[in-house]
Amino acid sequence: MSEEFEIKNKVADSGLVNFDLADLWPKGARIGIDLKDFLFMEMVLKEKDFREKVAAIDVEIYRNTFVYIYNSADAIVPLWAYFLLTAKLSGSARKVVYGNQNDLEMILMHDTVSAYNFEQLRGKRVLVKGCTDKNIPENAYVELVEKLQPVVKSLMFGEACSNVPILKN
Repeated sequence: MSEEFEIKNKVADSGLVNFDLADLWPKGARIGIDLKDFLFMEMVLKEKDFREKVAAIDVEIYRNTFVYIYNSADAIVPLWAYFLLTAKLSGSARKVVYGNQNDLEMILMHDTVSAYNFEQLRGKRVLVKGCTDKNIPENAYVELVEKLQPVVKSLMFGEACSNVPILKN
């Protein structure tokens, strides 16, 4: 005589909604531009030379990319230089920022979390995935909590098998 056993997925039955910030990760190439390459002897900004180098940039290389501008040289660069370079790229690049690639990722995730509509999570029990294949900036998680707190019924962090309760409304 054999007995029938039903296997139940308790996580699926719990009404828990899994939320992965990696799903919001902006897709597109990231390109860095080092200002030292625009400087005379990688040390001095000569306005005429700088303007010529910026004018010679093929903006198609930057079409639909995310660009971060940085300066690896120990040189003082006037602020107008960043204006000029950004103005050249802004028609092609999706986003231009000053800083390193980590700064770019933090700004991109800020923009994404800020613009995301979390209404579909209203009144739900939400589990924010803890492990991801993307290097999500910590600030994105901080901003996510701010956005979710007034919306969700409860918020947890981690994985279904081991999570940390964060809040209950």
